[in-house]
Amino acid sequence: MTAPFRYYTRVRYQDCDAQHVVFNARYGDYVDLAVTEFLRASFPERDPFDGSLEIQVVRQLIEWKAPARFNDVLEISVRVARFGTTSFTVAFDLRIAGTPDPIVTAELIYVVVDGQTWQKRPMTPNERERLEAGANGKITDHGGYYPIQT
Repeated sequence: MTAPFRYYTRVRYQDCDAQHVVFNARYGDYVDLAVTEFLRASFPERDPFDGSLEIQVVRQLIEWKAPARFNDVLEISVRVARFGTTSFTVAFDLRIAGTPDPIVTAELIYVVVDGQTWQKRPMTPNERERLEAGANGKITDHGGYYPIQT
């Protein structure tokens, strides 16, 4: 099995409460950042935000198992878990980088919409194929987890 797409980000001071624990609402921001990078990696030949693939969140589910804290690097694994005709479900596992167990899991359902009418539309075969491939094995590191090779 190929490794899923992974996105790394560092917990910022403003993401935390006075005890340096990440606010619950910030996990929605983290998965939004991760899916943005997942889309960039899934559609490398073009800008996935050029208006040709418009998606809207219709459901968001987040389950917390353990906290993240200030300066932790989060590893967010991203994969499409299910497809419908006009929608797809993206699953996320968030863990402290270098640890095996997720601290948070999330699931978002996106609906594909027409960029002019904002009505649901079916996914094209190419869109489904690209999302299904899911940028497997690719990594985007905004957390400085992997050292820069010189």
